[in-house]
Amino acid sequence: MSRRGKKKGRPVSGWLVLDKPVGMGSTEAVSKVKWLFNAEKAGHAGTLDPLASGMLPIALGEATKTVPYVMDGAKVYRFTVAWGEERSTDDLEGPVTQTSDKRPSEDEIRAIMPKYTGVIMQTPPQFSAIKIAGERAYDLARGGETVDIPAREVEIGSLEIIENSADRTVFEIECGKGTYVRSLARDMGRDLGCYGHIAELRRTEVEPFTAEDFVTIAELEAARAAGQPDGEEGRWDFTGIDEFVVDTSAALDCMPHVIVTDEAATKIRLGNPVIVRGRDAPVEAEEACATVRGKLVAIGAIEQGMFKPKRVFTA
Repeated sequence: MSRRGKKKGRPVSGWLVLDKPVGMGSTEAVSKVKWLFNAEKAGHAGTLDPLASGMLPIALGEATKTVPYVMDGAKVYRFTVAWGEERSTDDLEGPVTQTSDKRPSEDEIRAIMPKYTGVIMQTPPQFSAIKIAGERAYDLARGGETVDIPAREVEIGSLEIIENSADRTVFEIECGKGTYVRSLARDMGRDLGCYGHIAELRRTEVEPFTAEDFVTIAELEAARAAGQPDGEEGRWDFTGIDEFVVDTSAALDCMPHVIVTDEAATKIRLGNPVIVRGRDAPVEAEEACATVRGKLVAIGAIEQGMFKPKRVFTA
């Protein structure tokens, strides 16, 4: 007797901009969304700690091919630093390792902020996903090891104070890929001589997405429930929940776009170059995307008036 193949799920494609709640890990969030959509494939663009909330862009189906472009996008966080304690994890999760009775004034905080803007060197936290000799730093830290994590270059576009009190300061930061906000709180606390850790962290933007794209787990669950089976086994109506999906091409807004015909799209999907037409079409581009009727066809290069596909999309 032949064995039944495992169900693969639906070939739904696009981006889901989840407002991740506190307490849910990024991997758990992806699994939840994948189940809600009965999606064949899903992945996220940038880990968000369980104690953090906010924007977790989740790629479904063909959109997983565009994850690197979203990973490279600028991010905006709003975070609260609690002064007077340093913790092993640089947030509320770990035990206290250093304490101080000193509390910084707002003027003292503002005086050191220029040091933390622009291109700076930053050492990731001990509890981070950085790989050390093939192992994750957080696995080594949980085993009691103190590891030497080399500093690396990150870019912070802006850092502003939103609110300030004696014990806590709320900041907003716009930063590039690889920046650890927990490290920022740790380093500022040390510079101020009072120690500090993250008490609250929320990611509000991941370029090119904004808070207007947010959707919550509750909204997705309600949409899923509204498409409940009509009595036939395994038949669900996903029309409602699919309305939350952002088109795959949204991840590539920073690239030049080439609009092609249906005929040209067919050729591109077969890996063939096509002539770039149109008065506004770019002449040369190392990376550009081709679309047909608003749908992404391929990412490629424009050379000598031809669009040459490098990565094609089927949906």
